Amino acid sequence: MDDEQPQTGMSASLSVVRAAVVLAVFVVAVALLVDVGTRPSVSSAPSSAPTTVPTTTPTTAGAGASSTTTTAGASSTTTTAAHGHKKGAATTTTTTIAPSSVTVVVANATSTNGLAAHYTTVIGAGGWKMGTPIDAATTEATSAVYYASGYQEPAASIATTIGVKPTQVLPLTTATPVSGATGVDVVVVIGADLASTSTTTTASS
Repeated sequence: MDDEQPQTGMSASLSVVRAAVVLAVFVVAVALLVDVGTRPSVSSAPSSAPTTVPTTTPTTAGAGASSTTTTAGASSTTTTAAHGHKKGAATTTTTTIAPSSVTVVVANATSTNGLAAHYTTVIGAGGWKMGTPIDAATTEATSAVYYASGYQEPAASIATTIGVKPTQVLPLTTATPVSGATGVDVVVVIGADLASTSTTTTASS
């Protein structure tokens, strides 16, 4: 019986060692769990969209106008701005009107016969719906193209065709030197400046 007592003491010593090892492992495990639990999650979605550096490509859109295309991520936005402080700044026209749907009348505002008929033929070659040539109520030194509301684009195109300056493309009002132009979309008044460039010698208007 005396021989078994040392073995009991040894078993008790081993149990203490085991308990110490288990306790140490537990403490380490808890420390690791606490450390992991307090770390910020790297896989969670960011609270705000990531910042991207937009790529800006400036282009010219007519005299004095700039067009900027900005691309950020998967979306793109195109903006066009006309700077009014620059001379000759262009505006963007988004409406295109078919020439065949625009009624145009040419009026002769000079003493030279046949100008209205001549320019009716010239303008009509562009496909515009031409009315009967007429005489203006007064004589004019400078030619002009007058347009009804919504017909500025066709008027500008016609002015370019016959050599009228953009500054002479004007809204159609009661001050227009033409009578009987009711319901007409564009009225072209031929002045003395265009009479000198025409070689027409046909009958009046």
